[in-house]
Amino acid sequence: MESYVGQLFTILISAILINNFVLTRFLGLCTLFGVSKKVEPSIGLGFAVVFVMGCSSLLCALLFKYVLIPLKLEFLNIVVFIIVIASFVQLVEIYSRKMMPKLFKSLGVYLILTATNCAVLFSPLFNVQKNYDVLQSTLYGIAGGIGFGLAIVLLSFIRERLDLCEVPEPLKGMPIAFITTGLMAIAFMGFTGLIKL
Repeated sequence: MESYVGQLFTILISAILINNFVLTRFLGLCTLFGVSKKVEPSIGLGFAVVFVMGCSSLLCALLFKYVLIPLKLEFLNIVVFIIVIASFVQLVEIYSRKMMPKLFKSLGVYLILTATNCAVLFSPLFNVQKNYDVLQSTLYGIAGGIGFGLAIVLLSFIRERLDLCEVPEPLKGMPIAFITTGLMAIAFMGFTGLIKL
């Protein structure tokens, strides 16, 4: 039992810090750069991604284990996973439009793009590849979402501060965002030896 709990802890720390989807695997960069101009929408999108990745990882793991494998339809996993992810993104969109219209407006098209975000799809595909059980898959999805949220919020804090600084004209906007993200990725490399994978 202790080794299983240890595996869960390793999955958690690995997905958030060591193998962060954005800063070590470079997944979901379009959403990262599009939303990270301001802190408030970044936090909102971070929560949305945690919800979508956690719920879709859980449901995809259940569908894969109890429907696709018994029916020998494993080859349909990408199609099924995309449908599940798009459904959860639609739920988040409906909820945020009704309950948080300001946040919905500030996220704009990037909330919809979460359905096609490669980081969100990567989670259930990686779970299948690693043969994770349902609990491990769900934890990996939630932790991956937390890691994504951490990266986008940190970048938004830095970008808001950079707007107040004297940045050379050729580096304003996206170039300084790319440089900042690269430096963040280098900083996150410091977590590499934290856990023996």
